[in-house]
Amino acid sequence: MSAVLRKPKTFKLRSLHSEKKFGVAGRSCEEVLRKGCQRLQLPIPGSRLCLYEDGTELTGDYFWSAPDNSELVLLTAGQNWQGFVSDISRFLSVFQEPHAGVIQAARQLLWDERAPLRQKLLADLLGTVSENIAAETRAEDPPWFEGLESRFRSKSGYLRYSCESRIRSYLREVTSGASLVGAEAREEYLRLVGSMQQKLQAAQYNSSYFDRGAKAGRRLCTPEGWFSCQGPFDVDDCTSRHSINPYSNRESRVLFSTWNLDHVQILMAQQKMLLLLLLLSRFSHARLCATP
Repeated sequence: MSAVLRKPKTFKLRSLHSEKKFGVAGRSCEEVLRKGCQRLQLPIPGSRLCLYEDGTELTGDYFWSAPDNSELVLLTAGQNWQGFVSDISRFLSVFQEPHAGVIQAARQLLWDERAPLRQKLLADLLGTVSENIAAETRAEDPPWFEGLESRFRSKSGYLRYSCESRIRSYLREVTSGASLVGAEAREEYLRLVGSMQQKLQAAQYNSSYFDRGAKAGRRLCTPEGWFSCQGPFDVDDCTSRHSINPYSNRESRVLFSTWNLDHVQILMAQQKMLLLLLLLSRFSHARLCATP
């Protein structure tokens, strides 16, 4: 059937990064593009139409196959659209460094929302963007230090202590395992434990693993304090992509204490020895893993 005799196709059209949509109808891709550019006051040369859903470019061949009332994005020269992925990326960029207006808008949405799933998503979002990750001292973030001894004045200082305590506990367990070693090997086992203890003491029990201010090769987190789960000791990676920032708030600090310190990617001389000892005692070391 000739395009002239066909009923015009209708679309919902908007420009890139705009929430405002308007209806437009036409019998060809060129007609819809021309009307859209006129309405949005955009130049026609270099402009094109893409499906909002997946970013497929609307061409003459596909025009009549597109469902009626499809949502389109009008792009000018140099602009790109990848469908829902683009909207999600834009959403994440907004909340990467959220300002007060964004947080207030999310709180208003949560107040008016009645659907349980949407309530949870908004509550989790607000909890994340309201975290005081950048704060380091007790004076800057008093709630983070609730329940901790007054001697801890900084987040990094406490987490260094926490890491050292874990490593010390592993060493104690290895030492106590001597009773399980046969008499003929026990002396050598204890010698290795003693050597390992000296090396760990010299390295301050690798307390820098949890310190976001430490050098890149000496910490297991990003400079902002984000830790990524590396999975159980017997797999190469964490399929669930767990992540946590114990520097963010008190709840995350407490939850982080349940993450196992299992096995590390960077094995220096003393860690190799400790790994051997831990394996002998059926323990492992320094690979962060979120417990189920």
